Amino acid sequence: MSPLASGPQGPTALRPLLTTVLDALTAGAATRDGPLPAGGPTEVAARLREALGDPFPEHGDEDALRTLVQALAAGAADPADPLCTAHLHCPPLAVATAADLAASVLNPSLDSWDQAPAASELEALVTRALAAEVYGETGQARSAGDALVTTGGTESNQLALLLAREHHGHTQLVCAENAHHSLRRATWLLGLPEPVTVPAPAGTMDPAALGEALTALPGPLLVAATAGTTDAGLIDPLPDIAALCETHGARLHIDAAYGGGLLFSDRHGPKLDGLARAHTVTLDLHKLGWQPIAAGLLAVRDRHDLAPLGHHADYLNADDDTEAGLPDLLGRSLRTTRRPDILKIAVTLKTLGRTGLGDLVDQVCARATEFAELIHRHPHFELHDRPTISTVLFRPTDATDDTVAAVRRTLLTEGWAVLGRARLDDRLWLKATLLNPHTGADDLAALLKLVEGHTPR
Repeated sequence: MSPLASGPQGPTALRPLLTTVLDALTAGAATRDGPLPAGGPTEVAARLREALGDPFPEHGDEDALRTLVQALAAGAADPADPLCTAHLHCPPLAVATAADLAASVLNPSLDSWDQAPAASELEALVTRALAAEVYGETGQARSAGDALVTTGGTESNQLALLLAREHHGHTQLVCAENAHHSLRRATWLLGLPEPVTVPAPAGTMDPAALGEALTALPGPLLVAATAGTTDAGLIDPLPDIAALCETHGARLHIDAAYGGGLLFSDRHGPKLDGLARAHTVTLDLHKLGWQPIAAGLLAVRDRHDLAPLGHHADYLNADDDTEAGLPDLLGRSLRTTRRPDILKIAVTLKTLGRTGLGDLVDQVCARATEFAELIHRHPHFELHDRPTISTVLFRPTDATDDTVAAVRRTLLTEGWAVLGRARLDDRLWLKATLLNPHTGADDLAALLKLVEGHTPR
């Protein structure tokens, strides 16, 4: 009979399996000579199909764990490799990953207290502490704020729009050209009007254009600002936007999925001035928080704003159980079955503290500044701008957009480097998002040398 992971015998059953997994991860990674497998989609898919064989055989294969973990590791893009810099895809902390294993073993489901007695209390304590990071630790904000755990920025943004709709009716979204695509998609999912888009001429929302829109449009209005764009890591002028919202009586949401991690840094935290004036804030700790996916949050300034999420299902939150003191968890998410992603977050916060997390933020921001300076000094490259967070945009001097795209794809298919792409100023740029605090100056030079060496002259 197959052993179980939980229960008194669980650790005994898991121990040899963990050894198998760790050995397979090591062996799989050793077959890659770079941050991702060479060969492009066709060859990677063929190797995976060969390793998998029949996905659902008549009789089981005792070696399946080793085979498939090794195949997945061999075919992975490794976010811990210094040359893997395309996306907001962080290398997770070992301590957070270990905590995530414990969450899987215990397998609580945060839809009723009797499935997650300790996990539900842990979530309540940690989410309120994170809300206090956003909204301040003193006064009314500390007692009023709260946060929900989500699967990431997309779910958080959708929840923010849902709460605005439920509190203010048929809300009109106002956002800038730089806003994340999930906001516009959320208006479609929620049956809201087409968003009003204001210009972002320098990559960030234009406050003057926002003021004109708020003056001209009938309410109720929800303004969505961005603290950390996905293309260049830019931050909208949050204090100016908050002031305009307050003047015009508009609700404010700030998508800080990327930039929210700056809160942990004394050096970079001031870039988020104005964040606490938002009604809702999106955070993603699987970006500048070094968590295994998923680790999203939606912070709310007033926890009473969460009331519309309340829901009754007698088998989960019967009235007499609630009156007897059993916590009602259904209003903490639109999902029912929900794993305790808060455990890895709590372990990380407790292990590293604000200083330790702040140091990691400072390190990746410093690496981005160093990389930008390296590009700026290089005669064969053009730098888009100095980084605001840890994203650097650059391109070979005098290259066409087709050349920029081809260089990126060549590096990908050969398995040498993972660079992203962004279109700004009507030109295509290579994008390096530095989220690995272990990246060094030699790694940055090697990345630039790879791009230079594969750019036609």
